[in-house]
This record gives sequence, structure tokens and C-alpha cells, in this order.
Amino acid sequence: MKHFSSNGYEIAYLDEGEGPPILLIHGFGSSARVNWVNPGWVDTLTKAGRRVIALDNRGHGHSAKPHEVAAYRVAALAEDARNLLAHLGIAKADVMGYSMGARISAFLALAHPELIKALIFGGLGYGIVTGIGPWGPVVEALETEHPEEITDPVGLMFRKFADQTKSDRVALAACMKATRVPISADDLATLHMPVLIAVGERDELAGSPERLAEIIPGAAVLEIPKRDHMLAVGDKVYKAGVLDFLARQGLG
Repeated sequence: MKHFSSNGYEIAYLDEGEGPPILLIHGFGSSARVNWVNPGWVDTLTKAGRRVIALDNRGHGHSAKPHEVAAYRVAALAEDARNLLAHLGIAKADVMGYSMGARISAFLALAHPELIKALIFGGLGYGIVTGIGPWGPVVEALETEHPEEITDPVGLMFRKFADQTKSDRVALAACMKATRVPISADDLATLHMPVLIAVGERDELAGSPERLAEIIPGAAVLEIPKRDHMLAVGDKVYKAGVLDFLARQGLG
């Protein structure tokens, strides 16, 4: 992966393919590789004629991993994404975020709407407004030195994921503490670029995609059948729906 400096932090990213650019922003505890390369997204999009840019958020993958909670304000993570586009000389791009990445994408869209052609929220519905959680058990699961004592199922899921990806658990706990920031419905109603909300049918973390679509003018919903929060990421229905959405905007 390549690196650049964003507000004093080294940020890793990949840049593959040619054509209209799309920026991918991964979810909590994941990375560009885990969220987008391994499930086939980069391959799918480059074969569809897209230039694919995907970064490792702070605290994740090959990017800097500060342990201070203040380093993970969602607005700061969104600025890393903006700075990456500026670093690459990209004036406007499609943006797709998954879960925490969808929240970061929303902050980016609200702060810099001129940068975004079309916006895709994956794995996040009305929870973007209400906040999803509670996340205390997840932080505890990440910080404990006794994982065998974890009883909360969501906390255990994220701890196993963090261990599997050999993540910096202190950095992830700090990130979790800072990024669960809800966004008001009034703010989301100001989004006027094309928006797709893609959520697994069995996703119990995201919140209602239909309720979120009611807030955002013209937003479309894609239900990913028989998939939960983790398994929806690489689903073929999700990929096909995104390609169709982009094509319908005249952007694919």
C-alpha cells in the first residue's frame, strides 16, 4: 500500500484501476484489504471500469494507530478521506462507506458536498441518527486481558474480529469511544447527491434503512437478502446493486 500524511498521521491507501473514481471507507476493526479487497469489491469495481481508492482509517490496517481518544473524532477521520482525494488530485468522486465507514462518509458529505458525486451507505441505516450500540461492552471486550470472560455477544464478535486481524486493540477501543457520534435527521436531510442505503436483511446493528431513506431526499434502499452485518459485506446482491445504482446515475 501507499502512504501519505494527513494532519500529522500516516495514512495507508490503495489506488487501482482507471476510470471514474470511487473512494471506499471501511468499517470499524477492518481495513481496506479486509473490507474491500478480500471480499472482491476492488476487483468488481476495477473490472467495471472504475478507479478504486481505499484507505486504512486511523487505528486500522497499515495506518497510524494513536491511542488517544481525541485522535478519532469522526470529523478528523472524514478529513483524512478528504485529504486523500486532494493528495491524489481528485476533485469529485463517488464514495461508499461500510458501517463506521458509512458514518465517516456522511460526515465527509456534510462537510464537503462538492466532493461527492454519489454516496453509498453500507451496513448503516437509521442507526446513523440514533447511534447504534450500546458500545460499552465492545470497548470492555477489546480492553480485557481475559477474553474467555467476555459474555456480551456483540463484544465477543468484535474481539474475535480484532484478534483475527491482529489489530491494535487499544487503538480500536479509543476509536470506538470517539466515533459513535449520531448525526441529526435535519443535517442528513440536506444531502442532495444520489444516495443508496444497502443493509443486510438480518443486520441487527444498522437500524432501519427505510427509515433513513425517508429522511434523505431521493434516497434508495437495497436490502441484501439473508445477510447479517458481517456477511453482507461481500454479497453478490450488494455488489450488483451498487453497480446498478452507479449506472443509473450515469456514473458507472
